[in-house]
Amino acid sequence: MKILKKILFPALMVATLFTSCSKDDDKPAGTSHKVVFKAIGSTGVELNIAVFGYDDQATTLSNLSGNTWTSNEITAPASARNVKAVINGLGPNASATLKVQVLVDGQVKAEGTSSGTVLSGLASYNF
Repeated sequence: MKILKKILFPALMVATLFTSCSKDDDKPAGTSHKVVFKAIGSTGVELNIAVFGYDDQATTLSNLSGNTWTSNEITAPASARNVKAVINGLGPNASATLKVQVLVDGQVKAEGTSSGTVLSGLASYNF
């Protein structure tokens, strides 16, 4: 039960990250972006939950397994202000690591890491 709390709590906290604040000024028209999210765990890491998307458009996957994961490519519209991902997992020991990446138009634009037995990696990028 403790492990479940340690995994669900960060996932619920992440949901609050996917709320957007409205601004009075609009972002100038631009182009859309192709976005991919990745998670790379060290040996023995078991990924379990991913929350990812742009602005307030979030997707949650709770059936991950293994130590690596790559999302399908999504298209963030020209009006999007940011993209972000939080991936949770469990490590076999205190030296386990998890790296989360945000790739925009084929290039790594953001990277976050986590280490330990309860892993929660966050990466976000603002356009």
